[in-house]
Amino acid sequence: MVIIMKNTTKTISRIVNSIIALAVAFIALFPLLWMVLASFKNKKEVLAVPLKILPKVWSMENFKTVFEDGTMAYARSIFVTMLVAVIAVVLSLLINMMAGYVFARMNFYFKKFLWIYCIISMYIPGMTILLTSYLVVHRLGMLDTLAVLILPGVVSGYNIFFFRQFFLNLPLSLEEAAMIDGAGRIKIFFRIFIPLSKSPMVVLGAGTFIGYWNSFLWPSMTITQPKYMQIMQIIRSLKSVYSTNYGAIMAGTAIAVIPPIVLFFIFQKHIVKGVVLSGLK
Repeated sequence: MVIIMKNTTKTISRIVNSIIALAVAFIALFPLLWMVLASFKNKKEVLAVPLKILPKVWSMENFKTVFEDGTMAYARSIFVTMLVAVIAVVLSLLINMMAGYVFARMNFYFKKFLWIYCIISMYIPGMTILLTSYLVVHRLGMLDTLAVLILPGVVSGYNIFFFRQFFLNLPLSLEEAAMIDGAGRIKIFFRIFIPLSKSPMVVLGAGTFIGYWNSFLWPSMTITQPKYMQIMQIIRSLKSVYSTNYGAIMAGTAIAVIPPIVLFFIFQKHIVKGVVLSGLK
């Protein structure tokens, strides 16, 4: 009898937890669902009161409006944003991993001072140095170039810290064995440390990609040429051009969320593993 009661309690608990989890997931995903459905509505239905979830007539006109308007160059902005994000991810992972390896495994002059400087940078909000960063790129002649979109955010104190902590937990025996075989620092880094760092690379790489993909303020300050405009700039421009056509805005936004979602589903196992590792370090 006691065993039956315990099993019944566990079953009820699982059902209740499942219902709560589904409810929370629905609440969290409802804005995304509504946005996707709204992209198939006409402009009157989007703001209709009372709220209607499904469109009366499914239409692709909003997507045609986004892509056929040559002045906005929406399709080109997707390509440029993707290019910037991919290059930034590659450079960010390479540079921050190398810096993390140096701080974790090598001794050199002023190491403690540089490490403190690196840590302090994590606590400085980007907004406080926004004007200074703009003046720097302006004097370097980087405005209205792809470089101004990529380089300022490549190095991250947090990413360096993350990789350093991960490398510190790798056994020294791997590195010592490689040195006995005659391998140098560069070979050890590329042959041993990079293959063992897939999970943190995916976590930080995904975060970097999403950060660049969603970037709006910095591109708005540094880019004026239409050929370099990022996707968030274009979506913001839709609001001024189509002031009452929120269906077009929803369509443009719905397309913009596809790459981050696809990225998550492809690398979800590594992302979850990397988050677990970050919590254990």
